[in-house]
Amino acid sequence: MSMTVLSPLPDTIERLDVVREWRVDGLVPFLDEPQAAIDEAIAKLLNYATDARPQIFVPPVLGAVPAVFAGHRTYVCVNQKGGAGKTTTTVELAAAWVAMGYTVRIIDADPQDASITGAWLAPNYEGVAENERYNLADVLYGRQPLDEATYETAVKGLYLVPSYKDLELVNFDGKAARDGMLRAAIRRSMVPVDITIIDAPPSLGKLSVNGLVAADQVILPLKVSGLDKKALVDLQETITSVQAVENPDLVVAAAVLTDWSQSKHAAQIAATVRRDYPDVMIAPARRNVKAASAPDYGLPLRALAAQATTARDYDQLAHLLLPVKEVV
Repeated sequence: MSMTVLSPLPDTIERLDVVREWRVDGLVPFLDEPQAAIDEAIAKLLNYATDARPQIFVPPVLGAVPAVFAGHRTYVCVNQKGGAGKTTTTVELAAAWVAMGYTVRIIDADPQDASITGAWLAPNYEGVAENERYNLADVLYGRQPLDEATYETAVKGLYLVPSYKDLELVNFDGKAARDGMLRAAIRRSMVPVDITIIDAPPSLGKLSVNGLVAADQVILPLKVSGLDKKALVDLQETITSVQAVENPDLVVAAAVLTDWSQSKHAAQIAATVRRDYPDVMIAPARRNVKAASAPDYGLPLRALAAQATTARDYDQLAHLLLPVKEVV
């Protein structure tokens, strides 16, 4: 199978402004008011042309970014709402990190047909007998170690642990995926990857909790055009619960405002994230018509249209989360 090699984007591409102070913060006291009051606050506090433009917010508490990276890191991309841009965020961040010199493994923990395995990246089963093509369900039932379910993809340096419809049974089977099982599998892995990124399903069941327990950092994709405030509260409660017991070192690293377009609503959503997650990086992922067609080619958008706005936005976020890998 021929493999696609991902390269860094040219230095000449346009980058979003990275800000440490955000006038959007001024909206936070008004968020529990009626919508008319919020709209009035937006009109008074924000200059639409400058304050509502696409930009990346880095809270001062984070200090210098990107932080130093050593060893292996596990991310989980989670949101219980379908259509939030979770899968796109997983694939495009993974692709950006591969282009930065890292070896990345995606764990597809979403049993839906529209998951990464079902609709985007394909595992390379070349030379593997059909009855030995293992997937995440085999790992979470304890039938196989994670390495036996890790496969190359069409992108050099990008590996995939696939999932299929049978993974859905894990959510309801007490024998499978006990809390901490995925974390243990990742820690025992000998496949030489720098980064593991877990694409969690659109629910807060056992699979998502396993992802949160296994992760070092959380990435939150939030669709600007369809954010469910109650869902955001439920997600925050689940993360807090995992932090309190199973994974006290878990941190929320970034919120990605997907399907982003310049609007008053986008500013309101950004203020909501600032209130609920005051220490996280917030980045837009702008709309791009080419992004929707990328799965048809079985490749990240970056491999097809590297300078599309969506690919550029994820590339910039990837560089703020991690430094370029040093060549040893």
